[in-house]
Amino acid sequence: MMTSLLEQTPSLLNVVLLALAAVALLAVVLGFVTYAIYFERKIIGWMQLRPGPNRVGPLGLLQTVADVAKLLLKEDTRPKSADKALFALAPVLAYGPAFAVLAVMPFSENIGFADLGIGVLYYIALSSITILGVITAGWASNNKWSLIGGLRSAAQMISYEVPLVMSVVGIILMTGSLNLRDIVEAQRDVWNIIPQFFAFCVFLIAAQAELNRSPFDLPEAESELVAGYHVEYSGFRFAMFMLAEYVYMFGMGSLITILFLGGWLPPIEALGFIPGIVWFILKFSLYVFLQFWLRATMPRIRADQLMSFAWKGLLPVALINILLTAFFVSYSNGSF
Repeated sequence: MMTSLLEQTPSLLNVVLLALAAVALLAVVLGFVTYAIYFERKIIGWMQLRPGPNRVGPLGLLQTVADVAKLLLKEDTRPKSADKALFALAPVLAYGPAFAVLAVMPFSENIGFADLGIGVLYYIALSSITILGVITAGWASNNKWSLIGGLRSAAQMISYEVPLVMSVVGIILMTGSLNLRDIVEAQRDVWNIIPQFFAFCVFLIAAQAELNRSPFDLPEAESELVAGYHVEYSGFRFAMFMLAEYVYMFGMGSLITILFLGGWLPPIEALGFIPGIVWFILKFSLYVFLQFWLRATMPRIRADQLMSFAWKGLLPVALINILLTAFFVSYSNGSF
């Protein structure tokens, strides 16, 4: 594995290799973000019987590049009454954890960075920091729409993070480990989506709310809040908020692939000759396509429906799944 190779190299070279690997991962993620936006526009355009981007570059492939260039060249404005320090800090708090969580993602048997024994806990704990960036942006902008968007996001993300974490407990009970590689290896016989189907449904819905994606995009409701918590941001600071959203989509898609879809493992042993990274990308792409599909088809739900569904719907299902999984594991171990 990459980790064992790095442990055998001199410390300075180790640091250089890790830095280069981090830059390579950043380049991959930025490339994903650029063309995820493009394909999202294209797919939604096809579903709504319109062409989508088709002007800038061949087939519109450079449209997102042009949009990014426009954002970077825009003036960085700040409201006169905003809190200067917090206004500048908020985009960093939103984006920093989004990229940091990728450090524990094993994309195949040989492609990965930190092999932490508590990889699941690391992801959940670090991703929670982003909510601070959202609340800080809403408060520091000194704008009532931004503040409402920040408060909505805080309530939504805290509420849905509870069933999200609870849905993973069943997998941890079955695997006996918080290590993401161990979780993948435990799925060689059957993927977790089958024995943990209810947990998968809870996780998928809660993840949608955590990402602020349709139909749970209330914190960024353009028709109600004029873009929500980042309405006062422009230029590269606004770009950091948008970048954080799509990087988290990358991270959440990777996490769902690892936890429920067998990671880099093939669906049947006969297909094992295909490289693991290919299987990982295929499963990951299926999740990303689902994100675009939902945005094109589902309307935004009301705020009261959003909150009650988390506490009265998803949380009881997640708790029942934990109870059933604990009973099954205890029975399998001969405890009954």
